[in-house]
Amino acid sequence: MENKILDSVVVGTGFAGLCSAIKLKEARSDFLVLEKDTGIGGVWRANSYPGAQCDVQSHLYSFSFEQYPYWSRTYAPQKEILKYLERCSTKYEITPHIRFNTKVTDTSWNDSKQIWEIQTNKGELFKAKTLFLAFGGLSQVSYPDIKGLQRFKGSLFHSARWDHSLDLSGKRVAVIGSAASAIQIVPAIAPIVERLSLFQRTASWIIPKEDHPYSLLDQLSFQFIPGLQWASRESIYWRLEWRAMAFVYAPFLMKILQERVKRHIRNSIPDPILAKKVTPNYTIGCKRVLLSNNFYPAIQRPNVDVITAGIQEVNENGIILKDGSKIDLDVIVMATGFKVSEDVLPFEVRGKEGIPLSEVWKEGPEAYLGTTVKGFPNLFLIVGPNTGLAHSSLVYMIESQVNYALKALEFMKKKKVQTIEVKSEIHDSYNRDIQKKLENSVWNTGGCTSWYKTKAGKNISLWPGFTFEFRTKTEFFNPKDYVVVP
Repeated sequence: MENKILDSVVVGTGFAGLCSAIKLKEARSDFLVLEKDTGIGGVWRANSYPGAQCDVQSHLYSFSFEQYPYWSRTYAPQKEILKYLERCSTKYEITPHIRFNTKVTDTSWNDSKQIWEIQTNKGELFKAKTLFLAFGGLSQVSYPDIKGLQRFKGSLFHSARWDHSLDLSGKRVAVIGSAASAIQIVPAIAPIVERLSLFQRTASWIIPKEDHPYSLLDQLSFQFIPGLQWASRESIYWRLEWRAMAFVYAPFLMKILQERVKRHIRNSIPDPILAKKVTPNYTIGCKRVLLSNNFYPAIQRPNVDVITAGIQEVNENGIILKDGSKIDLDVIVMATGFKVSEDVLPFEVRGKEGIPLSEVWKEGPEAYLGTTVKGFPNLFLIVGPNTGLAHSSLVYMIESQVNYALKALEFMKKKKVQTIEVKSEIHDSYNRDIQKKLENSVWNTGGCTSWYKTKAGKNISLWPGFTFEFRTKTEFFNPKDYVVVP
């Protein structure tokens, strides 16, 4: 295998990697998938913490070519999504193409041989004409810089590395962080722990989740009534799509929603002090808007405290606050998210003349259509820079990018092309336009800092517009945008 030159190597087996693999197989490509974990699923395998659930409706958060009628509820829990991905891998016969427990350590473009060389932790060297980086934007966990974390003698772990061997019953538990994972973890563990301390640095805007279980009749109807599930998917898509108007084109609309959510907080939390603690001081939408029906009831339990005083340091027994008070703990859960805008590469990617992508991206990741990068021939990023969404399903964007990459491969095969590399002027002009469109968005004007942006304030995560606009731009591969080498 090490001497063989493959058509493609795919890194990752989440939605992005699996979609890439399925479409490569349909194109009769000779490919291999490398996965660092023991099984497929990516972020949906890693994030198995209590209460883990998707915040996009199940019928849309799935492949358009593999719709599933038997979701248990509107918003699928983590285990169901993982089983769905495993089912897709089995159905499309992708599993035999996957090398599990194989962590990529370095990828380099060989200028003389015009191929990608991929090294792994097992000492293997794979060679491929094209490389698909599909490890996603939520693959590298982020730990806060808190003094003394290593001194803690209890159990400490990240929410994406949940210790399932640990019984939390009767334990004194701290959850550090109050965003997407925390608002699912807290309601799930609050009933069983002795004491739960939620450390909140910045409050999150949380809106009700219109979630309900699907009955057997619902599921059978989706299965056997022609077009019903597709109609449900389309209905969800267009209901979500209008939100892009408020995020990007008319941020003032967020003020209307914000007042409604403030009323929701006041109605949900009678204690004015607690209500004030969890009411953000920035425009809704500036950070990720969260969905939950059980978080506000959970933080009003007598054994739950929301702490905003700030952490001074961690010692052997627990946490010392900036006001000098101490909280003794048995367990610390770091619900502190992922590296999305800074230090995003889990391994080095070297392009022409050995130039590292980390160096090219030192002022923030950029790519043309979020997919190709100047100076890196035959490289395709799936869930690349500025392809994330705050209003709809990322799976829709993934399918758009994979379609674009496969159109590029089809062109290369048909025209007997050895390499394609996006032209520098096309690449740079596209990214200038992206940043210009982001200038007046709520993400840039909402008065907050978020993981959407680099420390310098550049938004490298989100697509500034409707998803159908991105689909239109990636519908066809235009060779005029590329340097083409026969």
